[in-house]
Amino acid sequence: MKELEKNLEATGGVPAEAELAAINRFAKSPLRAEEVYTFSLRLCDNEVDRDWERFDTAALNTLGDLFVGKSGIFDHQWTAEGQTARIYRTEMVREGAQVTAAGDGYCWLKAWAYLLRTEKNADLIAEIEGGIKREVSVGCSVARRVCSICGAEGGTCQHTPGQRYGEQLCYLELRDPTDAYEWSFVAVPAQRKAGVLKRYGHENQGRAQLRAQAELGRKYLRELRREVTRLAMLADDSMDGGALAKAAEHLEEPELLELKRVYGAQAARRFPPVPQLRSRGAAKTEDETEFLI
Repeated sequence: MKELEKNLEATGGVPAEAELAAINRFAKSPLRAEEVYTFSLRLCDNEVDRDWERFDTAALNTLGDLFVGKSGIFDHQWTAEGQTARIYRTEMVREGAQVTAAGDGYCWLKAWAYLLRTEKNADLIAEIEGGIKREVSVGCSVARRVCSICGAEGGTCQHTPGQRYGEQLCYLELRDPTDAYEWSFVAVPAQRKAGVLKRYGHENQGRAQLRAQAELGRKYLRELRREVTRLAMLADDSMDGGALAKAAEHLEEPELLELKRVYGAQAARRFPPVPQLRSRGAAKTEDETEFLI
């Protein structure tokens, strides 16, 4: 449907009676329908985004509750001056016929927002109606980022988001949202259909140390795989180095260490060490000038 392809969906701008009641929950003084401009927007979805991350369905449901009452601003600039609109209602939309890159049914979070019909907002309303202000992005916090390949916490395993392991695409699944901060009009969102800006808060010392250790482990495995590939090619120069390196990517430390031992022994037999100084033999020489300086 064409309507669903838009990030912002104009609703005519004038709220119905039930919509106005929902809006007035956030107003200090009751607003009249003619004082308010309303529009709907696609906040975020469960598709893998440009950062190789995605929200799971449960996370979208939770975000739907968290975003009610949150402000709309511009480019994630957290200033009161930029507050323009506010979300007053959300709804999960499921499109069963469409499948995500992760292989499940596509769904997205739809929201309805309002702003005041003031002279200051006249240009923004015109830009929304004219399709200029369309792309949006959300700022939120999640408790977990999970690797789609092994289920480990993001940054603690050897898998790289955006790469394929066999038939599986690696991405980080965002789970258990803890807070929603704001939503913004942006030029280029991370999500292709709506956009998302994800914030995870400050990293504590223990988590930072764990992340550093994980990076050291990944570096060690990379070097070990390179060494196994090198020794295998020394042991048998008919081997395809590219194929060996690709095969080594799927092996873990125990297998790599065993191959390093085997290929190292074969390479040593094929290329035995040659001493730089050779023995002159046991025969004595009669030429004593050999020992003169």
